[in-house]
Amino acid sequence: MARDPKSGKMWLIHCYGMVGAGRDAPADSGGGTELYVVIGHAPRHLDRNVTLLGRVVQGIELLSALPRGIGALGFYEKPEQRVPIKAIRVAADVPLAERTDLQVLRTDTPLFRDLIESRRNRHEDWFKFQAGHIEICNVPIPVRARP
Repeated sequence: MARDPKSGKMWLIHCYGMVGAGRDAPADSGGGTELYVVIGHAPRHLDRNVTLLGRVVQGIELLSALPRGIGALGFYEKPEQRVPIKAIRVAADVPLAERTDLQVLRTDTPLFRDLIESRRNRHEDWFKFQAGHIEICNVPIPVRARP
């Protein structure tokens, strides 16, 4: 999430694995019939202009491995090039008894602060200069199946 410190407003941002809903020119024209997943670097100008619904917590590697089209904006030029996605399950729509029991790392812990610091300033010998800051999409929240 991003936050404006002056207003306190927060919003989801287009990072790898985020799920968004397409729309037309009017801000409220997205009916949820066109969904997309960020599978690469997303430009910041989409933030707050396109509704994000959540993020993929399992299976993103399957989406990222799909072949890209060579047409404009990565679209397929011929229908036979398309790889259909036959099913997607939104966690809220899965019966509780069938949901994967996931653990999400809490962001209000010393462990999470250490994770951010380890990504902000790399201490391995290979790194000769410390960045002192971190790009917001380089701090994914770790998720795993509960052991």
